[in-house]
Amino acid sequence: MLKSLFNKWVFLVLMICVLVSLRRTPEKSIESETELTQPIFCVFLQRDLAQEDEASSGSILYLEYDYYRETCPEAEKIVNSRMAGIYEEDQDVSAGLLRLFFHDCFIRCVDFFCSSLTEGCDASLFLDDSNGNKSYLIERQAIQHTTLKGFDKIGLIKEELEMACPGVVSCADTLALATRDGILLAGGPYYPVFTGRRDSIRSYYQEAMAGVPGPDDNLNRILQLFSVRGFNERETVRAHNIGKISCQFIRSRLYKFKGTGQPDSTMTDDFLNEMRLNCQESNNISVDVAPAPMRSRKVTELTAGMSYYQGLTSSISAGAGFDTHYFHSLLKGRGLLYSDQQLMTDVKTADIVRAYASDDGRTFRVDFARAMVKLSILGVLYGSQGQVRTNCTLPVNNS
Repeated sequence: MLKSLFNKWVFLVLMICVLVSLRRTPEKSIESETELTQPIFCVFLQRDLAQEDEASSGSILYLEYDYYRETCPEAEKIVNSRMAGIYEEDQDVSAGLLRLFFHDCFIRCVDFFCSSLTEGCDASLFLDDSNGNKSYLIERQAIQHTTLKGFDKIGLIKEELEMACPGVVSCADTLALATRDGILLAGGPYYPVFTGRRDSIRSYYQEAMAGVPGPDDNLNRILQLFSVRGFNERETVRAHNIGKISCQFIRSRLYKFKGTGQPDSTMTDDFLNEMRLNCQESNNISVDVAPAPMRSRKVTELTAGMSYYQGLTSSISAGAGFDTHYFHSLLKGRGLLYSDQQLMTDVKTADIVRAYASDDGRTFRVDFARAMVKLSILGVLYGSQGQVRTNCTLPVNNS
């Protein structure tokens, strides 16, 4: 029965994608991207979702395209318009929200008090459910999350949504929509966002501490963390591209890699020297264990850092944000993080890197769109589960 329902849903996804691709927007907006006239990625999306097992496909059946069409018909336009204004003032917001979205969706509740649905894209990262108890640690306080940015931007969008439709649009959906629009504004591909998520009633500090890949993780660790959430090797590699890395994520590799007191021995001397010029040694690098999310990062401190463009040799053009520059960097041995360069240590992942570097970026963009849809439906709350917060930071009874 579930399989039959899922097959019908997959057919609906394809039809929606075709209809969206035929759409013509009368004025310039986020949704006037090239991908709207190229439905091919939606066909690949359909194929990807059709291959999912029944367990992982269950939650998506409870989300809908344009879920708020009756309860808050202007919701997506509000997010779209507000994001356009935010991006005009701060173009780093796209990478920041992408990182924020990944961290929220990737946290998995694993203790026996949690049902299988209390994990994933549920805005638990925003929630302060400590009720003033300083000994109660919330998800946002995990070391993996201390450098995240974009909470305030989602807050601004949520305030406008509350003015239009009080208590209707969840924080989880607000983040999902804003992230997609930010990616579009940064030159990334369009992908459909299915809505109807509910917000978590608790945060998950311990799960946050254990669940996100770190900058110095080896490939086995990275693949394992993605695998338990249903992502294969290609989906792990395809989720890399934009952003700027703060020096705090780089320094341990340059000076005291994994407690050796020496730099990472796999780096060439010229690349090591270049990175040291950008990121000088600090007396306090203990925070360097904080992970870098899904290989799409943004600078998270007002200090020196390196963009992925700086990881290129002068003979390679950096191009736009969503092109193949990241993969060309890895082919040259110039991955900024140890965990980045680890993708070249296994035949399977290295072949995927080469494939993404071999064309104009179209292959990566199609795969990235599919990966984002899959990430966005990871362990969502729906129906009567969870709540819809009016203030993303506070539970409903404290809002």
